[in-house]
Amino acid sequence: MANAPAAASGVALLQLLARHAEPMPAAAIARELHLPRSSTYHLLAVLSDSGFVTHLADDRRWGLGVAAFELGTAYVRQAPLQRIARPVLSRLVDATTHNAHLAVLHGRDVFYVIEERAPRRPSLVTDVGVRLPASVTASGLAMLAALPASQVRALYPDRESFVQRNELGPTSLTVLNSELAQVRRRGYAVESGSVSEGFASVAVAALDHNGGPAAGIAVTYPADDPPPDGPLVASVRSAAAELSRRLGHRPTSAPAAR
Repeated sequence: MANAPAAASGVALLQLLARHAEPMPAAAIARELHLPRSSTYHLLAVLSDSGFVTHLADDRRWGLGVAAFELGTAYVRQAPLQRIARPVLSRLVDATTHNAHLAVLHGRDVFYVIEERAPRRPSLVTDVGVRLPASVTASGLAMLAALPASQVRALYPDRESFVQRNELGPTSLTVLNSELAQVRRRGYAVESGSVSEGFASVAVAALDHNGGPAAGIAVTYPADDPPPDGPLVASVRSAAAELSRRLGHRPTSAPAAR
């Protein structure tokens, strides 16, 4: 097992980056892991090639990459999350009389894992197994707004990273960050017509034990209905809070600055 020490160092490096809210300089990584700088740069190069870390050249720092997001969300895409979340969504449908769904982040996409349909409501494109660009969906915006800004930058490094739907959705990081700031101020995300013409959605992120976005809970309603009112938003926020508690999240009195 000649490679075991290197593998252990690679895991330790990923765990270190996961514990920090912001990307770190290579020198700080080497110091905290008690590794030679040459070994640290070698590990970073290997992990970068596989997408687990990304180099933010302008900041001269290293952060988690897209592959780390994919690995981190693999657990919540599986049955445990579905078993935990399904009764929460079922109660949300009863409370709102609209279709509800649960999605997880997968790179720059959202992946739908549950759809609970309300009686006499139409089926939607957001069926189980469907992937859509996160930046055009309410669920995706809610989860992106719960990420540190550095991780959003890593996901959207250039304009080519953005995909519109129905000719709607952000086309630059500046526009996306503006939308995410509104989501944080409101406490929920909205979209209208960017997923399905004639329908709108409101969503809130459910957080895991580390405070990261484990999933997005959304309710979809006809776009010509009045804008989401207090009871509808309150129901979605309550469902997200309940799922967060079930996932081990313990809210703090003062949320960390992002």
